[in-house]
Amino acid sequence: MAQATAGPEIERLIQLLARLPGLGPRSARRAALHLIARREQLLGPLGEAMRVASERIVTCRTCGNVDTSDPCTICRDPGRDTSIIVVVEGVPDLWALERAAALRASYHVLGGVLSALDGVRPEHLAIEALVRRAAEPGTRELILALGATVDGQTTAHYVTDLVRHLPVKVTRLAHGVPVGGELDYLDEGTLSAAIRQRTAF
Repeated sequence: MAQATAGPEIERLIQLLARLPGLGPRSARRAALHLIARREQLLGPLGEAMRVASERIVTCRTCGNVDTSDPCTICRDPGRDTSIIVVVEGVPDLWALERAAALRASYHVLGGVLSALDGVRPEHLAIEALVRRAAEPGTRELILALGATVDGQTTAHYVTDLVRHLPVKVTRLAHGVPVGGELDYLDEGTLSAAIRQRTAF
C-alpha cells in the first residue's frame, strides 16, 4: 500500500482540490504545492475569500443566481426588462450571457436539464417556479437559452409544452450555437448574435 507523501492537512487540501471540475489527483497535487509555495500571496487570501464566500453567498430565490444578496443584484436592477425571462441551465450560462451584454433582461436558472440517462426529472429542476413566473402579469417572452444538446432540447420542448396555454412568446437562441455546444464555452460575440437573432420555438 502506497504511503502518504505529505501530512494529513496537505493531503486533505489535495483531496478537496481534486473534487473541482477539471482537476484530477495529479493536477490537484500541483495546485496544492503551488498554493503552499505562495502561502502569503495566494493560500492565505484564498482561504479568507473562501471563508467569506461560504458565509455570505446565497442563492437568489427569484432567479437561482448566486450572489451575496437575495434577491440578487440582477433581480434588483431597475434597468432590467422583467417582461423577458432568459432561461438557462446553470449559473455559468447566466454569467456568460451577462458578459455578452446582449440583453438586459431577467433570468431563470433551471439547475440542470432533463436527462433520462442521469435520472434528472422535472421535479429535480426549477421548472415549476419558471411556469409560475411565466404566468405572472407582464411576462411576455421566455428565451430558452439552453445548450444545443439532446437533453437541452428535450428540456426546451418540455418547458414549451408547459407554458403553451399562457400568452407568452417562447423563443430560442439562433445562429452560432453549435449542436452539442455549452453556452459557458462560447465567446461573447457568438452569444450576443444568438440572442439578437433568436427564433420562435
